[in-house]
Amino acid sequence: MGAGDETGETRVLVVLAHPDDPEFYCGGTVARWAAEGRYVAYCLLTRGDKGADESGTDPAQMAATREQEQRAAAAVLGVAEVQFLGHEDGYLVADLPLRREIVEVIRRVRPDIVLTCDPTNFFPSSRYINHPDHRAAGQATLDAVFPAAGSGMFFPELEETQGLAPHKVRQVFVAGARDPNTAVDISTYLSRKVEALRQHRSQIRDLDGLDQRMREWHLDPESPGDSPRYVERFQRIDLA
Repeated sequence: MGAGDETGETRVLVVLAHPDDPEFYCGGTVARWAAEGRYVAYCLLTRGDKGADESGTDPAQMAATREQEQRAAAAVLGVAEVQFLGHEDGYLVADLPLRREIVEVIRRVRPDIVLTCDPTNFFPSSRYINHPDHRAAGQATLDAVFPAAGSGMFFPELEETQGLAPHKVRQVFVAGARDPNTAVDISTYLSRKVEALRQHRSQIRDLDGLDQRMREWHLDPESPGDSPRYVERFQRIDLA
């Protein structure tokens, strides 16, 4: 699932919109990769300041709460670093400035694998409209991965002023994909995913039913009934 650098360590960068997105989209996979010795970094584009519907909620306090929750969840999964770019929740736009910021992160972390979400999936189910921030995050990240991060012709000031040389990502894993082609077995790590999700107390109301919901969502229907298998699915793109 991706070649490592000359030290043999595979580096993974997860770029998503909000606190709790990594745990919902790929928490089991992150737990597995971290346990296997991969270096996993998170880049969250917002701090989740609109994580409530009630009028009068203090967005600064909400953001602080959700950042704390995200760091706690990442620690459960074994994530090595968590970065927040601090864009306003709900207003993400996949424009050139955001693309440049993500290129900067890619060139600093130098991942073999970038994991983001599907910008084309407007309707993941008949009961849900995909958040516009999710789509913007996926679009900006894919545009950053190719061709910008790997070419010195894009954002040359990053190399000239910060020493951030171009870096070519080898694989992309697209979560929430309309057409997944890869399943990662998370059976051993499902409980850790659930424990990480439990850290997001401001967002998850029914904590008691969380484990059962995750088992229903991630059950591989082709696994035998007496030995259930749980998976997270992605569209994997091999760039090298």
